[in-house]
Amino acid sequence: MDPMSEGLEDVVAASTRLSHVDGEAGRLTIAGYAVEDLAPYGRFEDVAYLLLHGDLPDDAARDRFAGDLAERRGLPRAVLAILHEVAAAGAPPMDALRMAAPLLSLGREEHPIDDAMTAIAAFPTVVGAYWRLRNGLTPVPVRPDLGHAAHYLHQLFGELPSVERTRALDTYLNTVCDHGLNASTFAARVIVSTRSDIISAITGAVGALKGPLHGGAPGPALDTVLEIGVPERAEAVLRAKLDRGDRLMGFGHRVYRVRDPRADVLAHAAERFYASDGDRPLYDLARAVEATALRLLRERKPDRRLDTNVEFYTALLLHGLGLPSALFTPTFAVGRVAGWAAHCLEQLREGKLIRPRSVYVGPTDRRYARGPAPAAA
Repeated sequence: MDPMSEGLEDVVAASTRLSHVDGEAGRLTIAGYAVEDLAPYGRFEDVAYLLLHGDLPDDAARDRFAGDLAERRGLPRAVLAILHEVAAAGAPPMDALRMAAPLLSLGREEHPIDDAMTAIAAFPTVVGAYWRLRNGLTPVPVRPDLGHAAHYLHQLFGELPSVERTRALDTYLNTVCDHGLNASTFAARVIVSTRSDIISAITGAVGALKGPLHGGAPGPALDTVLEIGVPERAEAVLRAKLDRGDRLMGFGHRVYRVRDPRADVLAHAAERFYASDGDRPLYDLARAVEATALRLLRERKPDRRLDTNVEFYTALLLHGLGLPSALFTPTFAVGRVAGWAAHCLEQLREGKLIRPRSVYVGPTDRRYARGPAPAAA
């Protein structure tokens, strides 16, 4: 029997030019660029263009690309109708995104790059419009003159964001835009490998991200910080959690054996943001909690390298921007949809159906007890 890997761990299922995750060295490369060199400085439009086209745009290409995205931000009436219905039912935002995503192709002919651009452009509008409807507010009109990150903040809050807030969100979206063959990206590639359309594949990716083992950790990481409240309580609270066998959310990663490089990018982004905006005491508290958690983890688990991961500073940065924890995973999707779309295009170019095997472990040699044949009518 061939060797089996549960959960396909360490099995190579695709080749890609989009991102490389080096878990041993703690490096993330996005289409040739180290995440720490790209994410803090580029606009999201630049990084999305890079993923879709393989190179960063020049000024003219950037303007065309940003203009094309801006023209696709409006939602079909059917999407707005379903968002009203879902809001009336009080469903979580990820459910709203999952239900709205397939309708983005309504009335459109299937075309891979057009579908990719439409999904990237529309996700901020879907999440922003739904959040306002769920809170009894009217969705705000789309502003095509705003950049992608500023547009998302405007859709959520109905106000023009500051340069500092826009830069912080751009950095976050760039940091999470792609990360190897994770569960949602793999789901998208499997779907599109059947020659299904990109909107269907991205809808499947949203469904995968909705699962708490993939997209649900930033909220609990922030909850721990808020539970502690003041730096002086950090050690007692964290020791009690470890004594109960609880996992400290925001620390450790399935792939990275050293510090998650995305945590460093977002830590610096949070430091810049909280220096000019937001609740500085909360930032100082989070840093104290992080330092205490790392010390206790090394004390309790000296044989394991459990460092800060991306969820810890995701929670701090998005909270500082005014986003409630219910929007953390949908906001992740607003960034990751660019990676999903790019992986779908890459898979379509490869042209091979993804079809792994399974190992049967059930019973054999059973016999069905057949009775007399039924009488003819």
